[in-house]
Amino acid sequence: MPRVLVISLNYRTAEMTLRSAQAALRALQGLEAELVIVDNASGDGSYEKMKAALAAEDWARGAPIRLIGSDHNGGFGAGNNIGIHAGWSDGSRPDYVYLLNSDAFPAPDAIRALVAHLEAHPEAGLAGSYLHGEDGEAHMTAFRFPSIASEFEGAARFGPVSRLLRRKAVPMPVPAGTQRVDWLAGASLMMRQAVLAEIGLFDETFFLYFEETELCHRAARAGYQTHYVRGSEVMHIGSVSTGMKRWTRIPTFWLDSRWHYFSKTHGRGYAGLATLSHACGGLLWRLRRVIQRKPAADPAHFLRDLISHDLRALFRPAARRAVPAGTGGAEANAERL
Repeated sequence: MPRVLVISLNYRTAEMTLRSAQAALRALQGLEAELVIVDNASGDGSYEKMKAALAAEDWARGAPIRLIGSDHNGGFGAGNNIGIHAGWSDGSRPDYVYLLNSDAFPAPDAIRALVAHLEAHPEAGLAGSYLHGEDGEAHMTAFRFPSIASEFEGAARFGPVSRLLRRKAVPMPVPAGTQRVDWLAGASLMMRQAVLAEIGLFDETFFLYFEETELCHRAARAGYQTHYVRGSEVMHIGSVSTGMKRWTRIPTFWLDSRWHYFSKTHGRGYAGLATLSHACGGLLWRLRRVIQRKPAADPAHFLRDLISHDLRALFRPAARRAVPAGTGGAEANAERL
């Protein structure tokens, strides 16, 4: 039977993470699996609260679950890398690594469905779930890789342009069935350990956003597909830790991640052209806003922030040292509970 390592990354959402862990343990019944919760240096007592709960709660007693505390918040990729590096409790490696957001709750058969799919499809290196909200509404989690064309389409927000470039747009319509995609959101994502051993783990230069996009891109270049598995269903709340829905100004880390993605996957010249394409689309949208009196759709000063950030990145590359993919990025203390 294949072995599955489940990783749940917590940042200041201890109670929700524990609820998600309970749902994960129910979905792991019948599988050879272990669950690792990584507290990503929350600094709000989350680690202590979860440690106490896992020692006291009936559902956690005897369960294959560990808690790891990181002393540094390196972001989504770095936090998950800590869990991947922790591996199986006996020090060995699993067959599959499954990432589950702290605000995601798998159906009883959701994890088994991903394992079964990857077992039946050796061409797939990664597989992810159908996600829906608390209201049952499907979430958009299947995507195409970003490109110069998609940057213009997404920024222009113009029907004729979107129809012309519909096969280039990053968001895909929610698939009706299981199919191959370019990349998937990391809220419920299973990866072959053998593929990670070949291509490396998450690039820790990304703090938040674009890290799973780049990992799927790296896998695709190595010849591995990413599959959306409709039969694996997970309820997902979304943006609980990041606060994305409340952004009034685009964070620098998002701009850093976008630039790093384009420059790493296609080169700095392509990244510059992608930004130029976005700027042209954005100016078209802003012209339509003035003429048609449309409401704002971006955080304040978004286009100005994007252009100024990327001009600096293009002509004065940041001195920040890129952490090689697959390095831990943080000291961690693990405790078997």
